[in-house]
Amino acid sequence: MHNLALALHENGFEVSGSDDEVFEPSRSRLAARGLLPAREGWQPELITRELDAIILGMHARQDNPELLRAQELGLKVYSYPEYLYEQCRDKTRVVIGGSHGKTTVTSMIMHALRFQGVDFDYMVGAQLEGFDTMVRLSKTAKIAVFEGDEYLSSPIDLRPKFLWYRPHLALLTGVAWDHINVFPTEEGYNEQFRLFADTVDENGYLTWFSGDSVLQKLFAETTWPFRVEPYSELEQAEEDGPSRIWYGERSWPVPVFGAHNRQNMAGALKVCQQLGLSAGQFLEAMASFKGAARRLQVLREKSDAAVFYDFAHAPSKLRASIAAVKEQYPGRRLLACMELHTFSSLSKDFLPQYQGTMALADEALVYFNPQVLAHKRLPVVSAAEVAQAFGLPETAVVTSNAELLERLRGFSLQEANLLIMTSGNFGGLKVQDFVAEELNWD
Repeated sequence: MHNLALALHENGFEVSGSDDEVFEPSRSRLAARGLLPAREGWQPELITRELDAIILGMHARQDNPELLRAQELGLKVYSYPEYLYEQCRDKTRVVIGGSHGKTTVTSMIMHALRFQGVDFDYMVGAQLEGFDTMVRLSKTAKIAVFEGDEYLSSPIDLRPKFLWYRPHLALLTGVAWDHINVFPTEEGYNEQFRLFADTVDENGYLTWFSGDSVLQKLFAETTWPFRVEPYSELEQAEEDGPSRIWYGERSWPVPVFGAHNRQNMAGALKVCQQLGLSAGQFLEAMASFKGAARRLQVLREKSDAAVFYDFAHAPSKLRASIAAVKEQYPGRRLLACMELHTFSSLSKDFLPQYQGTMALADEALVYFNPQVLAHKRLPVVSAAEVAQAFGLPETAVVTSNAELLERLRGFSLQEANLLIMTSGNFGGLKVQDFVAEELNWD
């Protein structure tokens, strides 16, 4: 939401907003442009008929006093995805969906287009090197590239966000049950991706990962008027040195690694070809692709060790990130540390989905904060229950921030990697500072 505010401000709109709490880096970035609210909290008196429209984020509740005032005045209330669509009605819309990998695929497409000098608008779920904001809405671009999230649009619009965008070009990376709080059954969750496919323009194009069993079933059972094309995985070149892939008659250097990223790159290549880039132009651009923030992001490294920071939290993401690091560094020990933070991950009904997801790690740590369970109004979960769900010894599960720090400090980074995975913050841990100052690098 704060990135959208920055983008609209950049375009000359008068922007104001409210929140009950504003965190970094949003606070500093809004303040630098004079957009930080004078005080936190909800102030319905600021909602007047002088406003052209309200853009409602998912954080607000249906009984939010500012929302109620806007509805009372008859103001237009947009959900976040609805507003993006309205601003890009006349553009060629590209939407990347899937339970995992969609941020990375979107980032690859954005990097390739920018590298080759193509003008485009975008919305992506992570900060990318070379892009000031995570949202751009311009008057000049004829293409809009959106990361398509299957979560709900707003508290008063319970449709998945990606159903708003009506893409001309679409990609699905794969489907793995998530968001149990709004999709209590796996079948109901999977159905959202069929509904997404239904929204693709009848003269459009959709590519999908051929190795995903849910998508295999979907595309075997259903036909659409638009062109459908599967993608698989780019071939890894068996050469020493930096990661390389084979395509055509030659190998190409790429800075990202892991089977899931070779799959992501194969899908991004398909989309970029539909947008007019050649395979050579796309792969030339990938040589300088640094990845999205917190997607196997290297925080620190030396000759025999590295620390990676990753957004992984869902079972499929955990499994893929751990496998990627072990594949890239088979001779190094791996400590994989993850936080259970989302509603799904802390749900007793969903926890069994994590069985075996950390099996490839030489050592595993799972952290959760019991206070987060209380905040989300979820039933109490014990360390023993979490350990059983993962298939780990109970000693691998910690609920104290202090114990987590002690365990991490005790891990020696000699011929070893540390993979830190979370969509939260480990109870207030400043991960970058901790890695720089407190880990055992000797």
